[in-house]
Amino acid sequence: MNLNSLKPAKGSTHKVKRVGRGQGSGRGGTSTRGHKGAQSRSGYSRKFGFEGGQMPIQRRLPKYGFKNRNRVEYKPVNISTLQELAEKRNLTVIDIQTLIETGLISKNDKVKILGNGELNVTLEVTAHAFSKSATAAIEAKQGKVIKLKNNKDE
Repeated sequence: MNLNSLKPAKGSTHKVKRVGRGQGSGRGGTSTRGHKGAQSRSGYSRKFGFEGGQMPIQRRLPKYGFKNRNRVEYKPVNISTLQELAEKRNLTVIDIQTLIETGLISKNDKVKILGNGELNVTLEVTAHAFSKSATAAIEAKQGKVIKLKNNKDE
């Protein structure tokens, strides 16, 4: 077998329909475009969402709501998760880098520590935000809460 003898499998290719090549071809005259109207002309392109003159769906449905451009999305991490992490890895300091290494968050995530669960060890926790219950639980065990600055807060 040579490269010059390669061919597509039999029946896998089809001849292109050449339209507008005279009456004898069976596709002459209007070239399968019908009579008159925008779609029969050259250069026609349908508008996005056009439904043949019917009122398009984006105009039939009502507008509602809005997206707050200033919203800060936090990745939640519970105190119970921090407890497990501290026990498993024997940690006293938990920061963003530790959470990234364990796979709890990705490098661009902002973290909020939430107060769900029990904390039995003294921890120094660094994150972007803390709930009141989380702060109370960490400080009750003589731990330290370090809040990172967000660009929006400055």
